Amino acid sequence: MVSSVTNLGRSGVFDWLIQRVTAYVLALYTLFLLGFMVFSDVNYETWAALFSQTWFRIFTLLALLSIGAHAWVGLWTVTTDYIKAMAPRFLVQALCGLTMFVYVIWGIQILWGL
Repeated sequence: MVSSVTNLGRSGVFDWLIQRVTAYVLALYTLFLLGFMVFSDVNYETWAALFSQTWFRIFTLLALLSIGAHAWVGLWTVTTDYIKAMAPRFLVQALCGLTMFVYVIWGIQILWGL
């Protein structure tokens, strides 16, 4: 078993579960947005009205956090499989983690207007 401080779930089963749950959240969010765009007259007013609702902001926040978690587990798996040397792997993982952290914080700032 791989034991690393950089994996999210600390076990393969938990990482697998994170991947599946976040994939469902992202699929539901995508389907909702596609349905909204197909069945609504999308303009600034309808888009602003959608994002002004608290439930949709929470759903978007959940999707944003899901993208971060899903990407982290996937990138951790790929880097541990293909980058065998510890220092370069840690550097790549640190850069990926920092990038995802910045994007999540930036998304929260945009979403909630902070």
